[in-house]
Amino acid sequence: MKKNLFLAFTGLAMLLSTINVMAQSKTTDAPAIKKGMIKVSILYPAGEGKKFDMDYYTTKHIPMVKGLFGSSLKLTTIEKGLAGSAPGSPAPFVVMCNFYFDSVSAFQSVMAPNATRIRSDIPNYTDIQPVVQISEVAE
Repeated sequence: MKKNLFLAFTGLAMLLSTINVMAQSKTTDAPAIKKGMIKVSILYPAGEGKKFDMDYYTTKHIPMVKGLFGSSLKLTTIEKGLAGSAPGSPAPFVVMCNFYFDSVSAFQSVMAPNATRIRSDIPNYTDIQPVVQISEVAE
C-alpha cells in the first residue's frame, strides 16, 4: 500500500514537473500582451443545439487566419467555455478567440483584404453567428 501510494505521488510529481516545464517554455516564447495593444475578440455565444467543431477551428481555421494576418498578428489565444459564474451554470460562450495587434490600423490592413475568405470558412466549423469586439488593452 505504501509503495503504491509512493509510486502514485512520484508519478504525479513527475507529471506536474513536466506541465510546469511545458508552461514555462510556452510563456517565454510568446510575445507579451502590452498596454495599448489592440485585442480583437471573436465570441461564439452558446445556445441550444448549436454546433462548434473545435478540431477544425484549431487545426484549419485559426492557422489559415494566422497565415493571412502574417506578422501584423502579435498573439492569439483560444478559450473554450467551461461554465458560467454560478455553480452548475453553462458557459455563456462556447469559444472565445483573441487576436492581438499593435494598432487598429494594423488589424484593419490585414482584415480588409481577407474578410471574405475568413467569413466564408465559418460554416465549416460552426453555425453560431460570432460576436466581434475590438478593445484596447488598458493594463
